[in-house]
Amino acid sequence: MSFKPLSFLRRGFGMFWGALDATRRTVFNLIFLLFIIIIITAMFTGGPKPIAPNTALVIDLKGELVEQHSGTVRDAFMAGLSGDNQKSVQLRDLLTVLETAEKDKNITTILLRLDDLDGAGLATLHEAGAALDRVKAAGKKVIAWGGNYDQKRYLLASHANEVYMHPMGFVLIEGFGRHRNYYRDALDKLGVTVNLMKVGAYKSAAEPYISNGPSPAASEAEAYLYNAMWEGYTTDVEKNRKLPAGSVMKMINELPKLMEDAKGDVGKVAMDNKLVDGLKTLDEVRAMLIKRGALDEEKKTFRQVAFNDYLSRVHPKMFGDAIGVVVAAGEITDGVAAPGAIGGQSTSALIRQAREDDNIKAIVLRVDSPGGSAYGSELIRRELELTRAAGKPVVVSMGNVAASGGYWISMSSDEVIADRSTVTGSIGVFSLIPTADKVADKLGIHTAGHTTTWLAGAYNPLRPLDPRFGQLIQSSVNRIYGDFTGKAAVARKTTPEKIDEVGQGRVWTGTQAKERGLIDTIGSYGDAIKSAAKRAKLGNNYRLAYVEREGNAFEKLLTKLGATSTQIINVQVKLGMLPAGLPQGAVADVTKELTWLNDMSAGRTPFQAITHCMCSAP
Repeated sequence: MSFKPLSFLRRGFGMFWGALDATRRTVFNLIFLLFIIIIITAMFTGGPKPIAPNTALVIDLKGELVEQHSGTVRDAFMAGLSGDNQKSVQLRDLLTVLETAEKDKNITTILLRLDDLDGAGLATLHEAGAALDRVKAAGKKVIAWGGNYDQKRYLLASHANEVYMHPMGFVLIEGFGRHRNYYRDALDKLGVTVNLMKVGAYKSAAEPYISNGPSPAASEAEAYLYNAMWEGYTTDVEKNRKLPAGSVMKMINELPKLMEDAKGDVGKVAMDNKLVDGLKTLDEVRAMLIKRGALDEEKKTFRQVAFNDYLSRVHPKMFGDAIGVVVAAGEITDGVAAPGAIGGQSTSALIRQAREDDNIKAIVLRVDSPGGSAYGSELIRRELELTRAAGKPVVVSMGNVAASGGYWISMSSDEVIADRSTVTGSIGVFSLIPTADKVADKLGIHTAGHTTTWLAGAYNPLRPLDPRFGQLIQSSVNRIYGDFTGKAAVARKTTPEKIDEVGQGRVWTGTQAKERGLIDTIGSYGDAIKSAAKRAKLGNNYRLAYVEREGNAFEKLLTKLGATSTQIINVQVKLGMLPAGLPQGAVADVTKELTWLNDMSAGRTPFQAITHCMCSAP
């Protein structure tokens, strides 16, 4: 009998493959069986326990109240595995929960816990406050409790029927405004020269790098903006709390005397001025709600359902005609960005995806952006223009900020709707080019070489800026400003000259922008949805489809690497470039602003035209 190696190997491989195939089928069958068991279990257990009558909905807002979570779904999942909590709450989720609770006969009370609310813009707070008002109008009781109410937390709390505060807590209403850092002298000492090319007398975003204080134009514009916002804030609080007009300002002006009379008791001052209805610890609030509502025997507290639990019970429509919502939140860059930021390419792709979806009949662009790249902004605007040309209505809903590039991306729409406190406008363009030739001189660094044209070495950060190159950039900035005002004129059905009169980089509130013809309507996000539905002739039978990009975990990791800028600042402190002992908060501001300046010269192109207001929601 002869031995045949190939035959032996063939039989051996066949046996191995058969065993592997049997194992594969067994594993997949077990997984399928487990899946069937889960489905059957869910069917017979009936899902989550139904909401019992006389239940309180507990809304414990943690982190920022935002339009869109930063990062990706995968990032949130990984954070959950590591025990980290989501550090933001989406406005859409809060509105969904409140709208559902408004119609839920088993929800009788809303308890707002606000200590962990880190921040929110005025427009966002107005949306949430209006939703709370609708809940109250439906006969539900809204109760707010907090240990410490800052200005934004208190505005939301003021919509409640009853506002309670911890006896050792405080209400801090400060007003609006800011003190910016100016770096002209510091940069001179370091040997850094910042070359600014801009259009717009009010375009003050770059002033901190070329001046030691604000220009008269910047001071004028900020005073006009902040005074209007402050008037709106105080009017809202006084209306919500049924206080005489001027009460908030009077209290602030007399605060030192009020505190002295109350022997430093902040709670008494808040009570005496009717900012709160009572001073209670959290356990006293719990006892009050047990007495008013129903006792949960198992948990020994009032019958309640948590925000996330209640949200998970809401099942939106999955099929049928839809309004596609594209969220444009964050700074605008040219390329691809994860959720919570705007990429010219990635956000354009989302709009294109919505346009090509036959089930999506109209698009709402929800904007919350201070601007950024002019090129990235134009990519997005163009996709909206193509969407309208394809016959799908486009409605822009402005949130906290829709300024500069944020206004640019809003120009191709059938209607622009803004909150009365939206920060918008800032129609202007600038470019910053920092050079460190004086630093090179101090360090004894010399540059030399051969170039075939003057342009090849026109921008070297260790050499003075070639005046001819500066002239080229200024010409480009002028052209882009002309494009900005020209496109805005077409969108607003006016002339570039009229746009220039209200442009020049000046920012406005939503109300001021409406008076100047820069937007169409003062309204809410819900108003934008209704307008889109009406324009698409959808009636009331439609669904909302959020068109969002799923990124990857590496994007969040790369973002986190930005923390190295703090290390750079710490090195500068050690080298004597920044004074030691600078408070951490000040270091953070300086880090952010100087890193942003450095990023201006770190791109793939020699310079970048920026449409950014360098502003944030107050």
